[in-house]
Amino acid sequence: MNAHSFQQPVAVDPGAAGSRPADAGSLVESLAALLVELGQCDARTVERGRRVAADSGQRLDKVLLQLGLVTERGLAEAYARLLNLPIATPDRYPAAEPLFADRLSTRFLRSARALPVAEGDGRLMVAVADPLDAFVPAAIASAAGLPVSLLVGVPIELDAALDRLYSDAPAAAAADAPDGTAEPSEEDAERLKDLASEAPVIRLVNQIIARAVETQASDIHIEPFEDRLRIRYRYDGVLHEADSPPSRLTAAITSRIKIMSRLDIAERRLPQDGRIKLAVRGQEIDFRVSTIPSLYGETVVLRVLDRSTVAFDYARLGLPAPVIAKVNAALDLPNGIVLVTGPTGSGKTTTLYTGLLSLNSVARKVVTVEDPIEYQLAGVNQIQVKPQIGLNFASLLRSILRQDPDVIMVGEIRDLETAQIAVQAALTGHLVLSTVHTNSAAATISRLRDMGLEDYLLTAVLRGVLAQRLVRRLCPHCATEGEAAPELVRRFDLERRTDGRPVRLWHPVGCDKCRGTGYRGRQAIAEFLAPNADIERLIFARAEHTEIERAAVAAGMVTMFDAGLDAALAGTTTIEEVVRSIRAEA
Repeated sequence: MNAHSFQQPVAVDPGAAGSRPADAGSLVESLAALLVELGQCDARTVERGRRVAADSGQRLDKVLLQLGLVTERGLAEAYARLLNLPIATPDRYPAAEPLFADRLSTRFLRSARALPVAEGDGRLMVAVADPLDAFVPAAIASAAGLPVSLLVGVPIELDAALDRLYSDAPAAAAADAPDGTAEPSEEDAERLKDLASEAPVIRLVNQIIARAVETQASDIHIEPFEDRLRIRYRYDGVLHEADSPPSRLTAAITSRIKIMSRLDIAERRLPQDGRIKLAVRGQEIDFRVSTIPSLYGETVVLRVLDRSTVAFDYARLGLPAPVIAKVNAALDLPNGIVLVTGPTGSGKTTTLYTGLLSLNSVARKVVTVEDPIEYQLAGVNQIQVKPQIGLNFASLLRSILRQDPDVIMVGEIRDLETAQIAVQAALTGHLVLSTVHTNSAAATISRLRDMGLEDYLLTAVLRGVLAQRLVRRLCPHCATEGEAAPELVRRFDLERRTDGRPVRLWHPVGCDKCRGTGYRGRQAIAEFLAPNADIERLIFARAEHTEIERAAVAAGMVTMFDAGLDAALAGTTTIEEVVRSIRAEA
C-alpha cells in the first residue's frame, strides 16, 4: 500500500498530547517488523541494530538510521504505514513565511526536526521526522494553542525546508563572525577558516551534500551570482535548481568545502581540484571537487561517486544482448585495442570498469591509468595521472609496460604519443582498453588517423569500437502509453520497425517518484563497430567515416540512433530523449 494514500493524521490536543495507541516499545517492535515486510532491511539487519540499541540505550529505529541500515525515506514510509499518517511531500511545506514564528522558536523546531506546514479547520498540521516522539507535538500544540495533526517528514526534505524558512539563523551566525565581517578579505585566511567552522555553516554544507546522496544526484553545482547563491543538482543528466542559502554565506560555504577537500582556502585566483570521502547516512561516499574562479566568487562542483548506485553490469546499463556479445567477444581476445567513445558524461568510464571487472582475475595483472580515478576497483592496480610533475598518460603507459601487465586501461587517448604507445602495447601481446572523444564509432577511426596514427597499425590492433550515449528512462510509475502521432511515424519511419502494427509510444507524465520529471534513471544506447575486411580496405583507402559507417551497417551494426528508436518503441525511453541525446538530424 502506498503511504501517500493515507489521509487520516494523528490528532494531538493541547494538554492531552501524551497519549499513544500503544507504548513506544511495542510501536518500535511493530516498526521493525514492518521494515522487514516492506523490504527496507532484513531480519539479520534488525538483530544487529537491536544489539547496538541495547548497548547504547537508543531506540532501535534511530540506531538503524544512524548506521545507514535503512534510508531516511524508507523509514519515513514505514512510520507512515505504521501510524496511518500521510508523508509531507516538499510541496506541502510553506513557500515563504514560517507559521507561528512568534510562538515557536527556531532552535526548538530545528532540534525537534518539526515544522508547521498548514493551519485550517481549527488545526495545525505539523511535519515531524520522528512521529513516535509524543513530546514534540504536545509542546507545539501547547505553544500554538491549537490541536496538532501530524505528517511524517523525510528528514532531508524537512531540514531543507527549515533552512529555507529560517535562513536568518545561519546568516546571523555568519554576521557574528570575528569583527562582524560576513565576507572576509582575500588575504585573511584565518578569518575565512573561522567563518567556515561556524556550526550553522557546517550543518548547511552537510545538508547540501546529504540531500544529493539521498536523492541520488550525480553532481552538486554551487554558483555565486551578484544577488544570490544558486545550488543545483544534476539528476539523470539534467540540472534542477534547489532552495538557495543566503548569498552572504557564499565565502563560508566555499571555504568549508575547500577545508573538507584539503584545498587552499586562501587561493581564490586559480582553479583547484580535490576529493572528499564522507560517511553520509551510513554510506561511504567519495566526492570529486572542482573550484573555478568566477565574477562573483568561486564556482564549486562536487561530483558524487557513490559506488552503491552504480551498476557494473552491461544489461543493467541498458546495452542490448547483441552489443554485449560483441563487446565480450572483443574483450576475450588476447591482445589488441578496444575503444569506448562518446561525449563527457556518456557513461564511458562505467562501461570500461564493467569490462575491467569481467577481466579481473588472479591469473591476470590489470593496470589502469586514469585522470581522475573515479571508483576504486578491488584487485586492479589504478594509477592517477599528475601532469604537473610530468606524470601523463604517455609516460605512465611507457613505464607500465615494463611491469608485464596483461590488461591495460588508459583513461583517454588524446594525442599521438599516447596512441602510439597504446598500439605498441597491443602489438606486443597486451589488451588495451581506452576512450576517445568522438560522436560515433566510425568517426573514431577518422580521429585516430587525424592524430597521425598509420593506417596499417590501426588495422593491425583495433578489435572494436563501442560508441554510446545515455538517455533518461521513463518513470515506470507514471509513464502512459498512447498512439504515436502520424507525423512522428513518417519522420522516423517507425512502421518499418513494428511490422505494420499500430505504432504506440510511451510518454512522461511526472509523479513524486521521479520528482515530477517523468523520468527516473538512465540507460545506454550504443553501437559497436567490429572491423572486417571491407572496413579495413576503406581504412587503407582513407575513406570518410560515413563510408565506414555504411560498411559497418551492411555487416550488421545497428546505429545508435536506430538503437534509441528501438528503446523508445520498447517503452523504456522517448524519441525526444533519443534526439536530444544524439542530436541526430532526421
